[in-house]
Amino acid sequence: MITGIRAGIVAVLIVVTVTLQVSIFSHFSISGVVPDLALLVVIAAALVRGPNYAALVGFVAGLVLDLAPPADHTAGRWALSFVIVGYATGMVRSDGETTVPSTLFLVASGAFIGTSVFALTGLVLREPGVDVAGALRVVPVAIGYDLLLTPLIIPLVLLLFRRLEPAERW
Repeated sequence: MITGIRAGIVAVLIVVTVTLQVSIFSHFSISGVVPDLALLVVIAAALVRGPNYAALVGFVAGLVLDLAPPADHTAGRWALSFVIVGYATGMVRSDGETTVPSTLFLVASGAFIGTSVFALTGLVLREPGVDVAGALRVVPVAIGYDLLLTPLIIPLVLLLFRRLEPAERW
């Protein structure tokens, strides 16, 4: 019963995050890039719960983002990106206390990997409007936006995940 409630809370967090990302934060786009709140939730899950949990959260968050209007790409691209980011971030997280520099590094790395995987899958699938030059312009903006929002979003989501379940032992 408690696990179902916890999963429900995470699902609500994902839906609210994606809704904010595609509605309110879309008005703050730079070169078509909006702040990636869903990615920050995935990274926070990786910092607290590890790679497997973060990959699952990443899949769900990515799929919700893939299906949320005004999606104009092949469904599954964000899901794949977030699974990779969640798993990789969870694998490199430290066992000790999460420090500000390490969190910023993980967010920047996650934004780079996630945006790059999304762009590469667009190139492979020959999505309209996706080219190498565009990807090279988008990646730095995505990293900057995510780093800018890290101090506002990550501590709140870390607190929520820590209250839901204690960190897994590995």
